[in-house]
Amino acid sequence: MISTDVVVVGAGPCGLFQVFELGLLGLKAQVIDSIRQPGGQCTELYPDKPIYDIPAIPECTGQELTDAILKQIEPFDYGLHLGEEVQVVERQDDDTFNIETSAGKQFNCKAVVIAAGVGSFQPRPIRLPNAEEMADISLHYRVKDPSRFAGKKLVILGGGDSALDWIIELADKAEKITLVHRRDEYRAMPDSVNKMKQLVADGVIDEITSAKASALNGKDGQVRSIVIQPKEGDAVEVEADHVLVFFGLAPKLGPIADWELDINRKTINVDTEKFETSEPSIHAVGDINFYPGKKKLILCGFHEAALAAFAIKQRIEPDKKVHVQYTTTSPVMHKRLGVEGDPD
Repeated sequence: MISTDVVVVGAGPCGLFQVFELGLLGLKAQVIDSIRQPGGQCTELYPDKPIYDIPAIPECTGQELTDAILKQIEPFDYGLHLGEEVQVVERQDDDTFNIETSAGKQFNCKAVVIAAGVGSFQPRPIRLPNAEEMADISLHYRVKDPSRFAGKKLVILGGGDSALDWIIELADKAEKITLVHRRDEYRAMPDSVNKMKQLVADGVIDEITSAKASALNGKDGQVRSIVIQPKEGDAVEVEADHVLVFFGLAPKLGPIADWELDINRKTINVDTEKFETSEPSIHAVGDINFYPGKKKLILCGFHEAALAAFAIKQRIEPDKKVHVQYTTTSPVMHKRLGVEGDPD
């Protein structure tokens, strides 16, 4: 059993920043995430795409933001448990919580913060007989290493931002790219659609619309070709070394839906003072929560994490007034951050 002050469910930017805010107040945290690397949506969906609305950072990628927050929380004593899903949350007689993960780890804590984004993301799979055996070998739902596609024949399925972003990114790296979309119109940003159409006009990529994949040919996990069936006319067979599938991601609350919280569709209702759920000492920050005026922005999640930390501190130490101390001048904060020297 691992004892701590707070268990944070979710290792995205808001969950990691929650560790920082708790640490400033002298509280220890353990972070659990079902994804196998920290960063949440930032590293899963857009690790290389720029973010422009983080205060004081004109531009950074999702991966750079994650790396920066991990650096920021280094002074604090926290645990990071990745590739594990929280399955059991039980309130004890002393008002603490016992928590168990899919890996069998057990935790005891005084408060819980849910920072799970919109739940666990699962790519919408392509439903073809041999797709599963090719997954992560030559059939991909995410791009983790763009360099592996250099000089290869690619077929990209989808019509949203992810599909077109990777078309544009890989156009000058791959030997050949064929884009297949089941509709005539695209759901991507207009600028991306215009860039893609120009690549088609220049003969850099091929485009097949109003069509869908009907078969994958290959063996031992390696695709050799993909059969494309248009709505009208005969099927065509396209050579391929890799198939990239971008049918979107389906968010699922997972076990959180069974925690008897006040659920608002796929979000959790909270107050705007403590960002506490309907269950005392269980808080929710970031995209997973809902309240009047809620905006799903990372910077809003940072604000929510700060107020949640103060509320948790006050509940854990009800006889002490929790004062706001500034990291620029407070010796206590400097000690917790490992900053030496007297600022005066």
